[in-house]
Amino acid sequence: MWGLSRRFLHQKRRTPIRRIAAAACLALLTSCDKLNPGSNANPTAPGPPSPGSTVVYTAIGASDANGVGSSVPCFPFTDCPNGMGYVPVAVRTLKTQGFTVTVLNLGIPTAVIGRDFQTLGQQYGRLIEGNFIEQELPFVPASSTAVSVFTGVNEINTITSALGGGAGGTAVPTQLAYIDAQVRAFGADYTTLITGVRSRAPSARIVAINVPNAAGLPYLAGASLPQRQAAQRAAVAMSTTVVNPLVSQGVVVIDALCDTRFYQASNYSADGLHPNDAGYAIIAAELVRAITSSSYPTPQGSCAAMTIVANP
Repeated sequence: MWGLSRRFLHQKRRTPIRRIAAAACLALLTSCDKLNPGSNANPTAPGPPSPGSTVVYTAIGASDANGVGSSVPCFPFTDCPNGMGYVPVAVRTLKTQGFTVTVLNLGIPTAVIGRDFQTLGQQYGRLIEGNFIEQELPFVPASSTAVSVFTGVNEINTITSALGGGAGGTAVPTQLAYIDAQVRAFGADYTTLITGVRSRAPSARIVAINVPNAAGLPYLAGASLPQRQAAQRAAVAMSTTVVNPLVSQGVVVIDALCDTRFYQASNYSADGLHPNDAGYAIIAAELVRAITSSSYPTPQGSCAAMTIVANP
């Protein structure tokens, strides 16, 4: 079904910035011991910050959190006030709105959500230097008042790499079942992550960005139809069954899946995977709105982006 070359599936675009950032990240980790259809509002969840108050912002993510693909990417765990990724741009915007902001960017280039996806990716030749649960969650400060989480695409690439390497067998039903099982694993990891954030930082307003349909992103424009179908099945299920339901648990969810801006090539860097300055500015603006608004739109139940390619 998939007709995927191992070379294509296993490749990982490695810019000099990514190599440097990954090295810096490993060194730091080694040195550490450790229009509105609805609302995301939830009376049991921490509300938006009061005007002029202090926002203690922690970002959990991968290379996107470091702004890879932007004109000014940042090293992991640095403040990077002049960075052009969504984290520093959001921080600067919050400051212009009168907030005092402290930030901890925990982003690790190449990282995935949990050890299971890290091990799977490494098994099929992917460079994965860490995972959120083990290398980022333990460092979320208890004083955090806003925490953002963005993950999913690295996991999708891991799943398609495994499929290309023979995981899931050769029959279409077993391959689809394999994808669905990996989505369930992603969901279990996401629950662990959100529960951990709440335990460590009970006053934090959590903002999660759901998963865009990777089949419609520029980096897969030249991929085979089966690979794009696999990426779509995983992405849509990750968003609709894992991330979007978190709204009912008090998490504010930014709907990247159904936002057409996330599929415009002009918002991506040369690698077609990472946003450029314009793309990161979109994410930052939504992030600021999600942090500061008492009524943020809920994710759409259906949209054209969920079926960019025909399902198998």
